[in-house]
Amino acid sequence: MRPLDPRLLRYASAARWFFAASGALSVAQTGVVIAFSWLLSQSIVRAIAGDPLAELAPTVGALAAVIIVRAILIWLQDGVAERGAAAVKSQLRAQVLDTVARRGPDWLAGQQNTRIATLITSGLDALDNYFARYLPQLLLSAIATPILLLVVFLNDLPSGIIIVIVLPLIPVFMILIGWATQTVQRQQWEALQRLGAGFLDLVGGMGTLKIFGRERRQGARLRTITEDYRQRTMKVLRVTFLSGFVLELAGSLSVALVAVTIGLRLIDGSLTLAIGLFVLLLTPEVFLPIRQVGAQFHAAADGLAAAEGVFEIIEEKDARSASVLPRGASAATEAGMLSFSNLTVHRGERETVSAFSARFEPGVLSVISGPSGAGKSTVVTALHGHLDYDGEIALGGETLTRGTARSWLAWAGQRPGLFAGSIEDNLSLGDATRDPAFAATALAWAGASDLDPATVLGVGGEGLSGGQAQRVAVARAFYRALAHDCAVVVLDEPSSALDSEAESALIAGARALAETGRIVIVISHRPAFIAAADHLIRMREIAHV
Repeated sequence: MRPLDPRLLRYASAARWFFAASGALSVAQTGVVIAFSWLLSQSIVRAIAGDPLAELAPTVGALAAVIIVRAILIWLQDGVAERGAAAVKSQLRAQVLDTVARRGPDWLAGQQNTRIATLITSGLDALDNYFARYLPQLLLSAIATPILLLVVFLNDLPSGIIIVIVLPLIPVFMILIGWATQTVQRQQWEALQRLGAGFLDLVGGMGTLKIFGRERRQGARLRTITEDYRQRTMKVLRVTFLSGFVLELAGSLSVALVAVTIGLRLIDGSLTLAIGLFVLLLTPEVFLPIRQVGAQFHAAADGLAAAEGVFEIIEEKDARSASVLPRGASAATEAGMLSFSNLTVHRGERETVSAFSARFEPGVLSVISGPSGAGKSTVVTALHGHLDYDGEIALGGETLTRGTARSWLAWAGQRPGLFAGSIEDNLSLGDATRDPAFAATALAWAGASDLDPATVLGVGGEGLSGGQAQRVAVARAFYRALAHDCAVVVLDEPSSALDSEAESALIAGARALAETGRIVIVISHRPAFIAAADHLIRMREIAHV
């Protein structure tokens, strides 16, 4: 775990202006600290010397102005930190989501969904402390400490020598503490991921557990994971408090050494009160940034661990996503023929699709049928651009490349994938403008004209039956095709949860969409769809020895 990861600058451009702004503010704060110490020492010395209040007034007024300026600089630093953290988090989240989308469902299937969700939500939220507390102190220590130390040297050489000898002790303690913190923090982070994964598994399987009367037995397992996370969290807190005590003790003893030598030289007259007081006021400021870096390192550890996990995802070597991919065809591609030529797909060492060739014409209802495992959904995944494959996929004579934009494609998968919100929200998927006419048409073609677009659904489409949820998912693909003029529409097992009447309405809707000049491809093993197909392609399961 590095104190400052250069990958932040690479993947989050917002971090660059944050560092620039924080650096400028750190320089300004350093100047204010020097001015404050000088003005305060002069005010005290002149007051002791008996200068009248009228003569002291300008110095005291300047001191008050410096205090106000210092408060403003601290406020500006907090504002810059908050804005920087928000911008960096947004950019890193976008990078992760882009990476996940680029690598596709095959890569995602091999990952822990809970881990990724934790990283891009609460994990990256911990970067607030990293930017608000840790980085400003790190920059301040890099800028202020050398400048303040130089000022001390110029005014009192013995005090400067003492600080140079004692100052390295604090970084040594910080390194030792950092190693301990890194270990316990990583263990806590792993415990949090286990807790999230365990809780998600329990909630997801609660229905099955309840059917078999095993729901109560999971309580002990969840308590064990929670207790492990609690113990590791308390261990992190213990390390934090102990390390803070050690750093404070080292800093206090270092300042005390300087104070003792200054006192002795004031007594024998080898040092003036003005210089001694000025150096004594600056000495704690020399140590303060470094002490704060050590103290705030713990507050930043969560965010650093999460950012490291994000960088691992972004930089994970993947032959399928290592090259820079060109921009894809736009929805403006005229609805020419969609062709697959000798498409072969490997997943690991297993060949899931072998030399698949087919042509799909606009205005035709095409159905791909075949047994489970024949590779029907794999063909669709390759069309999405989520898989590496041998062969060629072309639309309107233009070869498609993996990872390019598919703005010409509308699709409904085997899982509805609905979310909390109205049915219209689910159909439009965040479009800035919504067309009620398209929504009504899409629902009617999907055989769901009885559903009100204003109906509010719960999480996961709660409030609809399985068949209704499936029809809304198909209507979403229809809506996208109408609203965005998509040339190709793909439906993967769209009637698996429908009765014969609803299936007939859906078939009629799919045919109506095809008659608008679009390529409509349905993956189905249902006899009704096979019988209604204008163009039927049967796939066979590949025999594996």
